[in-house]
Amino acid sequence: MLRSDGDPAVSVLVPVFNEASHIEASLARICDQKVPGGLEILVIDGGSTDGSREIVEKVSARDQRIRVLANPARQIPTALNIGLRAARGSYIARMDAHSLYPPEYLAVGVSRLQAGDVAWVSGPALAAGDGRWSRRVSIALNTPMGIGGATFRKAGPEREVDTGFTGILHRTTLENVQGWDEDWPVNEDGELAARVRATGGRIVCLPEMAATYVPRNSLPSLARQYWRYGQYRAKTSRRHPTSMRRSHVLPPAFALVTVLAFLPGPYGLLPRAGVAIWIAAAAMIAGREIGRGRRLRDCALLPVVFAVMQLAWGVGFLVGCGRFGPPLGAFAHLAVRLPIAAHRS
Repeated sequence: MLRSDGDPAVSVLVPVFNEASHIEASLARICDQKVPGGLEILVIDGGSTDGSREIVEKVSARDQRIRVLANPARQIPTALNIGLRAARGSYIARMDAHSLYPPEYLAVGVSRLQAGDVAWVSGPALAAGDGRWSRRVSIALNTPMGIGGATFRKAGPEREVDTGFTGILHRTTLENVQGWDEDWPVNEDGELAARVRATGGRIVCLPEMAATYVPRNSLPSLARQYWRYGQYRAKTSRRHPTSMRRSHVLPPAFALVTVLAFLPGPYGLLPRAGVAIWIAAAAMIAGREIGRGRRLRDCALLPVVFAVMQLAWGVGFLVGCGRFGPPLGAFAHLAVRLPIAAHRS
């Protein structure tokens, strides 16, 4: 049902590039969303070569709420801005092509925004693998070592977070901050969240909006993903110093300690001890997952998954410091916060 002025209440933006294996199921879930005022679905395709666009066009022929837009730049923030300019809704929802959202996702999000005390509403991002390595990565991402400080990856009651996994915002909120920054092809939501929070906007994570997504299904693709995450986290932290969490420092520190562990003789003793402690912690987490009924082989390989994630992210962060400049203001901000946090505890 459309609003009285003919426009839908919610515009859903779905960036797509080569998502043939997931896009039809994802669109089916989005089309089943029931939201007062109706919705439109804008699929912004980056020139897919695997048949994704043809699948979307086939689905759109059955559902006129779906429109297909072109994204020649093949970058996610560019796609989102293309969608934002074409959108007709008062609320803008970003939804991923490789994620599955609960039936009331949009309705719950809109209702929470209407309360007036928040700017961005999202749900926990829960990993659910559908392949051999994807399954192992999803196990890792449901442990403290895999989650790190990303509280939006945890299930639980409503809580305020520093960034959100996809989610829903007022159109005016996005327009006021001029949409997504296209200089951020990675970590675009983290950068956007920093600007939204700088205006006083609160971001909350609701358990009713928990969405499942499919992680990478190979170690090389996982390493590339986390390498890019680390680089652009350094860039985001340089632009927005207060967006850096203490947990962001741990992967680059682990990467440095791992390198130093190869120093000969007594120089490498302390770093090697640090790596040994890390391996022991990873092994303990793997053992706990075995106790929870996970497959033995999957759990035995969890330390490998953790190492790939943290080393790729950490080295990527260090490379990002060289590429974009070190986030000195962020480190200074953390240095000030540490004594305050210790005093409060």
